[in-house]
Amino acid sequence: MEDYIEQIYSLISTKGYARVTDLAEALLVHPSSVTKMIQKLDKENFVHYEKYRGFILTEKGTKIGKRLVFRHALLEEFLTLIGVDEDKIYEDVEGIEHHLSWNAIDRIADLVMYFQADEQRVLHLREIQKQNEMID
Repeated sequence: MEDYIEQIYSLISTKGYARVTDLAEALLVHPSSVTKMIQKLDKENFVHYEKYRGFILTEKGTKIGKRLVFRHALLEEFLTLIGVDEDKIYEDVEGIEHHLSWNAIDRIADLVMYFQADEQRVLHLREIQKQNEMID
């Protein structure tokens, strides 16, 4: 469900709207699966859905969508910061983002801010990583 809300929020933010076909394409699922999920999201008050007319995020859905997009971007930033290979970041974020508590996300945000506050911290981390690579 979170993937749908996150994707709807992203589509609306970039295109101004989200359609069933856009979601199906982005999430690599069948349009009928999207329609079923949209109906479920409507029942839980994340979207307002009208058959044949489309859907929009409710205030609740927008709030959650914004937080989910923030979480995704934060995790990408964190993995980049700690030196994860760029071609692995998206897949790794998708693999972990739904398994972390919001408390863990907040602590990761603190850590990102800690490293960004002083570039020397990042350089020191890179030195440690180089030393560990020599050991392997």
